[in-house]
Amino acid sequence: MRAPSFLRICLVLIAALWASVASADRIKDLASVAGVRSNQLVGYGLVVGLSGTGDGDLGITLQSLQSMVSRFGMVAEQDALDGVNAAAVIVTADLPAFVKPGQELDVTVSTLGSAESLRGGTLLMTPLLGVDGETYAIAQGNLVVGGLGVSGEDGSSLTVNVPTVGRVPQGATVERMVENPFITGEYLVLNLHRADFSTAANVAEAINVVFGGETAVPIDASSIRVLAPTDPSQKVSFASLIEQVEVQPAAPPAQVIVNSRTGTVVIGGNVSVTPAVITHGSLTVRIREDAQVTPTSETIINDNTIINTPAAPIITPDTGLIVDEPEARAFLFDPGVNLSDVVDAINAIGATPSDLVAILEALKVAGALRAQLIII
Repeated sequence: MRAPSFLRICLVLIAALWASVASADRIKDLASVAGVRSNQLVGYGLVVGLSGTGDGDLGITLQSLQSMVSRFGMVAEQDALDGVNAAAVIVTADLPAFVKPGQELDVTVSTLGSAESLRGGTLLMTPLLGVDGETYAIAQGNLVVGGLGVSGEDGSSLTVNVPTVGRVPQGATVERMVENPFITGEYLVLNLHRADFSTAANVAEAINVVFGGETAVPIDASSIRVLAPTDPSQKVSFASLIEQVEVQPAAPPAQVIVNSRTGTVVIGGNVSVTPAVITHGSLTVRIREDAQVTPTSETIINDNTIINTPAAPIITPDTGLIVDEPEARAFLFDPGVNLSDVVDAINAIGATPSDLVAILEALKVAGALRAQLIII
């Protein structure tokens, strides 16, 4: 099959599919191609040129300074070094798929020791390693720091944002390419962002409608295997066409997500309740401690003279109990009512978020809530 005719036919078929499906989602938004992923890189480095905000006499920083100086044929003892203008840092970066040697990456630099700020610093040459321990990029450059930290001699300080983390835009140069099975593989495997058997079947069916036959076969709830051209140039074009195929995703499962800490309740579609009666009330008991004070007097007879003087009062405890039990409100819901109607009825009486969470949990235990109740 020649590439021009192959592309022309596919474009015509996809245009017809787009005209028939108006509210569908692109496969590009529902799934990703297996193997097309980024890789994390990490390295240990040294930032110099700080204005007195470095690590000071931190051992790891002084050792790094000593090691760096020795590379230039100089010998220096750690006691003769001062790390007040230097900081030990961890450098991280993401290595995108298909990136080639010579391309540049953004890197993030974070302090490892006691440095107060990286503002004005320069990152020295730092190898960035992958999980296999191999060097994939080299980072170096001037830092861009969005935070600011100042302090006074009296101990007062002011910190704006985070001055201990900075970035070096395009500060790393890629030295090695990560092997990717995209070009050499016989199939393209699409992995759904959200596993669903119905959506996987719909994706395979939509691809087969466009390209015919059994081009796509669902493997499981999250993966679809697609037969791809063997020519690398056609495979890239084929993948771009696959991404633009529109699919009607299946309705998500009925779920109710409750954040018990904040009282936030998110209700998904297709959530309903069976016939149920809900009664929710609260009992409040208030205890008030009072004291009754009775004054007393003391009589003293001195030289035939009677004198009345105040004496220590008599204190009698007086405890009062007040029980406040408001009327419990009952709700009756008919079959097939949506949970949103339940929530509206509960909110109409001014129930608190904790009340709503308690009612939803009780409905689930009773079997009346037709949805998954997820507590986060």
